Amino acid sequence: MTRLALVRHAEPEETAHGRCYGSLDVGLSQAGREHAARLAVELAGLEVDAVVASPRTRARETAESIAAARGLPVTIADDLREIDFGSFEGRAYEEIERSEPELFRAWMETPTAVRFPGGESYGDLRVRAVRALDAVRAAHGSAVVVTHGGVIRAGLAGWLELPDHAIFRLDQSYCGVTLVEWVGETPIVRLLNGHLR
Repeated sequence: MTRLALVRHAEPEETAHGRCYGSLDVGLSQAGREHAARLAVELAGLEVDAVVASPRTRARETAESIAAARGLPVTIADDLREIDFGSFEGRAYEEIERSEPELFRAWMETPTAVRFPGGESYGDLRVRAVRALDAVRAAHGSAVVVTHGGVIRAGLAGWLELPDHAIFRLDQSYCGVTLVEWVGETPIVRLLNGHLR
């Protein structure tokens, strides 16, 4: 049996709120750093072989709290990064709605069917995320993976064979923990966006 504890990073800096920040590299807010430290304590009883993270600062900082409590290094996996919003990166949602109304409307109505200008589509993310998460699972019997809401949703959708349009039915809050165990090649979700305590 193998197990992944998938963790969405803690709350980012306030400057990211209301903006697209997939590949935009922002750190954690003070509240986010405090939440990450509490999460490290919460996960202390979970036996893991590794802590793996997205290269984005908000994920790395969250992972460092978890890894430090265990005396483990943080391994960075580039394909665990969030979706690339391309030319939308760093822009406020209201600004995008004004300047690109048709694309914005399509994004809001069918978010998994949109390719971001100069960036990725959800399909790109899903292929990349499942590949990266499967690689972590193949390399470690049990690992904590600190990444992004989109990556976790894409991994779950791939493993559970969910249609793309259903991914937003899977809530992903900051520092939420999703626990997936495999019996052979069958994934079993033991916890979704919850807490171990």
